[in-house]
Amino acid sequence: MIEDEKIETADSNDAADLREETAEGAPELAEHDRVATLEAELAEAKSSLLYAHAEAQNVRRRAEKEATDARAYAATAFARDLLSVADNLARGLEAIPAELREDEKLKNVVAGLEATGRELETVFQRHGIKKMTTLGEALDPNFHQAMFEIPSDKRPGTIVQEMQAGYMIKDRLLRPALVGVAKKPE
Repeated sequence: MIEDEKIETADSNDAADLREETAEGAPELAEHDRVATLEAELAEAKSSLLYAHAEAQNVRRRAEKEATDARAYAATAFARDLLSVADNLARGLEAIPAELREDEKLKNVVAGLEATGRELETVFQRHGIKKMTTLGEALDPNFHQAMFEIPSDKRPGTIVQEMQAGYMIKDRLLRPALVGVAKKPE
């Protein structure tokens, strides 16, 4: 029996020693867990900050591009409206017969209309509006609108007639050219 008591006492002493080691290790383990948690939170906060900076930079770039585009293309609707004025002026000049152009009474009127047409072209150029050249070029649906086909000895798809001039504003299409396109003769 005494031996049983000694064994029991020895077992309880070992358990007490083990509890002391665990109790001493528990604060270290808890401290280690807390440090690991804080480090993970810090890494997550740094990552979130980097994403926020990147997003802010993207928003700033996007806003700058939109502002630049707004300045460059603000007059697009107004320019489109002026194109019809230029077209009508050109049609009016073309409609004047040669004999009336030489008439002394109309000579100054014709000269004034021609000067107005040149001034309008100068203003267009100053604002980045350019008339497209289309005759002899291949049809490009991004810039031309085919209105009809004409039998021709030119390669099919080549523009052979222009009904209405097309215009660009800077690097964008302002108005497509209305054209007639060559087709194989039958």
